Amino acid sequence: MRPSPRRVLAVLCALLAVVAICAAASGALAIPRSQVLPLLFDPAAAGEAAMWRSVLLEVRLPRIVLALTVGAGLALSGAVMQALFRNPLAEPGLIGISPGGAMGAVAAIVLGAQGLAGIAPAAFAGSLAATALAYRLGSRRPGVANLLLAGVAINAICASVVGFFTFQASEVQLRNLTFWNLGSLAGASWAQLAWLVPLVAVLCALLMRDWRAMNALLLGEREAQHLGFDLARLRRRLIVLTALLVGPLVAVTGTIGFVGLVVPHLVRLPLGADHRWLLPNTLAGGAIALTLADWLARMVVIPAELPIGIVTSLVGGPFLLWMLARRTA
Repeated sequence: MRPSPRRVLAVLCALLAVVAICAAASGALAIPRSQVLPLLFDPAAAGEAAMWRSVLLEVRLPRIVLALTVGAGLALSGAVMQALFRNPLAEPGLIGISPGGAMGAVAAIVLGAQGLAGIAPAAFAGSLAATALAYRLGSRRPGVANLLLAGVAINAICASVVGFFTFQASEVQLRNLTFWNLGSLAGASWAQLAWLVPLVAVLCALLMRDWRAMNALLLGEREAQHLGFDLARLRRRLIVLTALLVGPLVAVTGTIGFVGLVVPHLVRLPLGADHRWLLPNTLAGGAIALTLADWLARMVVIPAELPIGIVTSLVGGPFLLWMLARRTA
């Protein structure tokens, strides 16, 4: 007997609150967990409490909100890709979204771009260009097989371009490239979140509106057409919305793998494949996963921090092997 989807969502939201409080309290400067919430609403804090509040508001809280936002967006995009391609191993990198963003960012860094204002537009443009090319080539024939093959080719091209620019990079640029390619939430700021959070919220809401069509795709493309869904228009809309969602996330945080692959499967295990409940629970699960991964990345090597992509890959890689073993057993 499957648990109630509403109950699972409530449990995930409660777990998210616990993980967020623990992440806010932990770091090079430890803050008592019992003081986290009171400090947020105490502008008159003085002495050590004032220092704790400053760290919370200026460093940790923006980072936690960024982790929630990016984790939710990546996880939802993975669930959408898996429904669209009817492939349990699908994720945003499948059609070049993430590799295109990496290519744009690496090119910008090597060509002299400084800071997020220079790197983010290039990463966003790379994501959109790679996705547009994959869709244009893949839509020449019906079905998704041609689109998947176009994605594989574009991924290879993006990897080659990244390799070329890496070869041309200076020592300082190589350090920046390595850190960016492994992902990081260290650049979180309220100014950045002011535009990123509303954008992600709107795009996630638009994607979740198509849960009925995603359920119909579970039956097969022909059956979905018989149910009245325009698959060509649906495929175009979902791909464009996913590119618009993932592109800015890659631009802000760098490449963070496996969240879009692992989280939808973990949520699907107790809930099944009904996208009416799978999608909102995946949002919460993705937020938990990336917040937890960032917390671990900050705590393992205090006072330094691991790139968050290392943590997600250490979890996602074995999970992918386990999935493949199950499918071939």
